[in-house]
Amino acid sequence: MAMGISSIVLMENMPAVVFSVIIGTAIGVLIHLGDKVDACGQAMQRFLSKFIKNPNTGISEEEFQATLTTLIVLFCASGTGIYGSIVSGMTGDHSILIAKSILDLFTALIFACILGGVVSVVAIPQLIIFLVLFLCAGYIYPMTTETMVNDFKACGGFLMLATGFRMIKVKMFPTPDMIPAMILVMPISWLWSAYVLPLIS
Repeated sequence: MAMGISSIVLMENMPAVVFSVIIGTAIGVLIHLGDKVDACGQAMQRFLSKFIKNPNTGISEEEFQATLTTLIVLFCASGTGIYGSIVSGMTGDHSILIAKSILDLFTALIFACILGGVVSVVAIPQLIIFLVLFLCAGYIYPMTTETMVNDFKACGGFLMLATGFRMIKVKMFPTPDMIPAMILVMPISWLWSAYVLPLIS
């Protein structure tokens, strides 16, 4: 949650970021993205249960699935990971991904106490997503501006903050449905800076 807040304060175009989060979440709900992430988590659990016995942690199946979904979003769709992969692929600066890997290691250990071995399988979609972004970075990064990047980080911060609220069970935000906002925020930030701001300033 602290990392999310530290990313949100970088925001330069608040209306663009808020609009991206709202529209992105609406798209996620319409295409049932959260259900697809849940199904992915269930498939990983079923696959792993063939080899590793499920831990007897005393939590309900519903809570187990909600926690696994939170973990998938936290590891695979955080602004830090996505931005870090792009920066790493474009500039060769791996410091962001290294910092995230250290944080993810200890987070995974904590989650493994509750969920068991299925936590290790989350590394597979995480690797695929970050590797694709790393390879595409040469095409994405040159088209961005500093403002777009800061707004992108802020959008990722909102997802991380919402994920934190899910983890401490204060509010079960639909974080999987919020993922499309990460795709929308850069174009909307650019449109806002290039066309809307000159009209209202």
